[in-house]
Amino acid sequence: MPPRATLFNITGTKSVAMQKILVWDAPVRVFHGCLALSFAGAWLSAEADGWRLLHVTLGWTVAGLVLLRLLWGLVGTRYARFSQFVRGPRKARAYARQLLAGRAPHSVGHNPLGAVAIVLLLALGLAVPLSGWAALGGVGGELLEEAHELLGHGMLLLVGVHIAGVLLASWLHGQPLVTAMFTGRKPGEPGQGIRSAWWPLALL
Repeated sequence: MPPRATLFNITGTKSVAMQKILVWDAPVRVFHGCLALSFAGAWLSAEADGWRLLHVTLGWTVAGLVLLRLLWGLVGTRYARFSQFVRGPRKARAYARQLLAGRAPHSVGHNPLGAVAIVLLLALGLAVPLSGWAALGGVGGELLEEAHELLGHGMLLLVGVHIAGVLLASWLHGQPLVTAMFTGRKPGEPGQGIRSAWWPLALL
């Protein structure tokens, strides 16, 4: 395992004057928590016939949350926007090599690997409920039911990989990234933080 990484800025030089700044707005944090709980509940109720209504309700909740996150990814705060963190597979591979070497640049928002996981989770967050809705309506028969189950397994696996990646990056960077999703704050340079948490929208 490589040594614990030092924080570097985007140019590869050591960052200075790092302090806790507001990065994740409240809508992103509320979405994250609600998505995790809804998917967990849908997964646990999937095989119980008596919990079918709960399973379907949570599935539609997942789809609705993803649609709201897609909208917020277009018009939301700086680090919530897809244009800020979606960089493609080449950047993700380069970041993975730097991370394993202990010299990954510090990302104020999502890092390139995290961005890949988020895009895939959002895609599956729509595919799983839609396939379930179609299967429930009798479209596609057993084949679509199996596809729905396979997509659910794939999303669960991706969630596990995402959690492992967050823990690994937290250790290598020396940052509590899990805590940041609750507080909204991460290390950064003065002036990099967002101005408002947008709590009224999150509560809505």
